[in-house]
Amino acid sequence: MKKALAFLVVGLLLLTTACSGNSSAPQSNSESAAAPTAGSEAAPSADDFTYQKLVEYNTPVVSSGNQASFDNIAYVQGKVPTIAFMPAGTEFPYIMAVGEGIKATAAQMGANVVTLAPQSGSDIHGQVGMLQDAISQKVDVILLNAHDDDAAGPLVKQAIEAGIVVINLNSDSTDFTAPLHGAVGYTQRAGNKAQGEALAKTFADKKLIIGIIEGLPGYHNEERTGGFKEGIASHPDYEIVSSLNGSWNTDGGNTAAMDMLQAHPEINMIYAANDMEAMGALTAMKALGREDIIVVANDGNTEFLEEIAAGTAYGTLNTVPYQMGQVACQVAVDALYGKFSGGLAESPSYVTTADNVLDFLREPEKLMPKPSKEY
Repeated sequence: MKKALAFLVVGLLLLTTACSGNSSAPQSNSESAAAPTAGSEAAPSADDFTYQKLVEYNTPVVSSGNQASFDNIAYVQGKVPTIAFMPAGTEFPYIMAVGEGIKATAAQMGANVVTLAPQSGSDIHGQVGMLQDAISQKVDVILLNAHDDDAAGPLVKQAIEAGIVVINLNSDSTDFTAPLHGAVGYTQRAGNKAQGEALAKTFADKKLIIGIIEGLPGYHNEERTGGFKEGIASHPDYEIVSSLNGSWNTDGGNTAAMDMLQAHPEINMIYAANDMEAMGALTAMKALGREDIIVVANDGNTEFLEEIAAGTAYGTLNTVPYQMGQVACQVAVDALYGKFSGGLAESPSYVTTADNVLDFLREPEKLMPKPSKEY
């Protein structure tokens, strides 16, 4: 079996720091750079703040009329900006790893970060109440990962009317119930297309019988599975024989994989729309005694990266949530200085296989949860 392409990169990201760095994290282009190192979560003690450009990001043209105006955003020189990181729930390791990137970069800048999040992502009313808290606290920026756009919409509108910058976090779409100032995320369709193309090239001499484990219906599922289908289409001999909903979770992935493998035992490749579904697929494969299936996914969760390192899974589109957080923090500060005009700020993604997975696992400070062992 041929080796996979050494991390094909999607998105443009050049991470630089104002101080010297020694990061060996994979870069999303050919230029080397050092990423901001993890810092203290304590609020800055100084009462002044100097703008810094620590993280570069790409802002592709996004045609959307659903964007809030920056006209009422004001920033006073010498004030320490307060950024509210608002994930849907603290139960999601991926989005909490995004928060680690936000806090590390903010610490370097001298900005203050407050985390406002319910414990459960299903606590929609809790997040809505915390949005009200953020408005009352007069934070400067809200980095929002909403569980329910419709429920959050009225409070988002209030926040923007109060002069607070609101950014859609972990999404490549600026569409929202209420107009936002922008979004930070990786390009899901392009990234998964790149992964499909890499697989098509690596396994060009192998007939691929593919089962797809989708996420819940909606934009994110369509972009991820659609991109994969576009990429794998360049393979000379492939067939998609099953496509089932895995509900974005491990149990759903397990059920979907079990059903499709029993109905189509000829399947030799499974694509899952996220790593958690892929973990469920690995459980189903073990129960069925199947070790001959190429399993690929999307996200970059620590547990699945370790499965790739162990050889039980083949690869994933690693979206490096820590780096997404770095971009998000820079966008937050840029918006206050008139250096971000809206739209999508791209964070990087990497087609990750056994060829490059250790580059990520050997930086445990950028992973949540931490790897189970030292690599």
